[in-house]
Formats: sequence, structure tokens, C-alpha cells
Amino acid sequence: MVEQDGGSTAQQSAGQSADIDLSRPSIARVYDAVLGGKDNYEVDRVVADQVRLDMPHISDVGWFNRAVLGRGVRYLAAETGINQFLDLGAGLPTLENTHQVAQRHDPEARVVYVDIDPIVLAHGRALLEENEHTAVVTADLREPEKVLANPNVRRLIDFDKPVGVLLIGILHHLHDDEDPKGIVDAYMDAVPAGSHLMITAFCDTGPEARAVEETMLEFLGTGRFRTMDEITAYFDGFELLDPGVVALPMWRPEGPVATPLSIAQRLMVGGVARKN
Repeated sequence: MVEQDGGSTAQQSAGQSADIDLSRPSIARVYDAVLGGKDNYEVDRVVADQVRLDMPHISDVGWFNRAVLGRGVRYLAAETGINQFLDLGAGLPTLENTHQVAQRHDPEARVVYVDIDPIVLAHGRALLEENEHTAVVTADLREPEKVLANPNVRRLIDFDKPVGVLLIGILHHLHDDEDPKGIVDAYMDAVPAGSHLMITAFCDTGPEARAVEETMLEFLGTGRFRTMDEITAYFDGFELLDPGVVALPMWRPEGPVATPLSIAQRLMVGGVARKN
């Protein structure tokens, strides 16, 4: 989301919110640790280090995910004219956040970030002060009705106009019995025709992927690596755009991509679809 001047630390943010649980790893902070950020704790770094044992290039996977987010938002803003985005499970701020990419094309573009971890709001306070078209909401994306009724969501998102619904690197943290497809559909039911859905997720590509999945489930309690068919099914009912659901480096790359892809390059897949 927003880059913090002076390099904020997790410890500084913790002082701003008594609701941050420092005894357990959080998804947002583990990803921050994987990306080499400073907004995490020892409990989060333990998980990141364990994942690196199974996938030494896991930080590259994180950056592939950030890069495809940028390409996706640029496409939606520049090619489809969408100027409002609901970024669900947004995580901690890093480079090229959704609002930065979208507002480069349209300074009036509106973005609402939603994350269950209060540390995300702690880091978003500066964003709230500097950018009237952007908000951070602490909420559980598994409760679409509550998210969609949130005053900041209603203030910034006009549900009579197309919306970019982003689920970037988050659906693998929903268990099967939490009905991830039903959650996707609940958000898409709330937006009009012309809206677009973008999803990226960990994919079961072989033994290395399953080893990472086992580590994440053990230490985080979430991290379900699904098959390509299962991930593609999230887009059922919508018009899946070219090139379909593919490994992240292959989704509308800005230059040539060397093949064959590495294990790290294939670990996450994603795609974009339109609601007609």
C-alpha cells in the first residue's frame, strides 16, 4: 500500500495498536519477511526461514506476485478504464502498491485495502492522511457482507460503476470448508457488469510446492496449494481474459520470458476475468 518515510518497523507500529498479536505469526508479516521487509517479528521470520528451506527462492515468488499485481492494475486502469479497486487481503505496504499504480493513470482513482491484520491499518494511517482517494479497512474478507457494508468501502467505491476486485495471493489462505469460490462470487455479485476480477494463488505444481504447503500449514495454519483446475474454477461464470490462468511471469509480460520456467516461477498462477 503506502511506502513509509524513514523506514517504519513492526515494533513502531505495534505501539500504535494494542490489537496486534505478537505471539503468533501473521500472514501479512510473514510475507513481509519473505520480501526482506522490516515490518515483522521473530515469530514471523521463523516461518519465512522454514519456507526458504523448502523453496530457497521464495522471495522471488513474492516479487513475481507484486510484479503481476502492477501489470494487472495497469491493464485495468489503462485498458478498461476502471478507476476504483477493492484490494482484498492486501497485506503490508511495499513497492508499487495498487493505489500508486492506479493513480499514475488516473489521479482520481479510488482504492480500498482490506486486511484482517491490524498492523496493516497501523501502517496505513499515513496513507489515510495523505490520499483522500484511498482507505485501509481492518476486516475479514471471509465476511463479504460486513466488508461491503463498511463505511469506508461505501464512501470510496461506487457499486453502480465497474470495480476491480483483487484477490492477490490470499485465496490459498482460505480452507476448502470456508468456500473460497462462494466468497469470490459474493464480491462479484456486488459489482456491476464491466467489473473485473484478478486472482493469484499458490499452485500445486509438484513435490516442492507440496513441501512449502506443508510448512505453511504447520506454522501458519493456512496455505492450501490448489491445482490449476481448482484455481481456474474461481473464474467460473466470468469471461476469463487472455492468456487465461498461467504462471505469474507469463501473464502479459512486459518483455520476453525465458523458458522453461523455474520452480519458483511456476509456484503461483493467476488470471483476470470480466463480469459481463
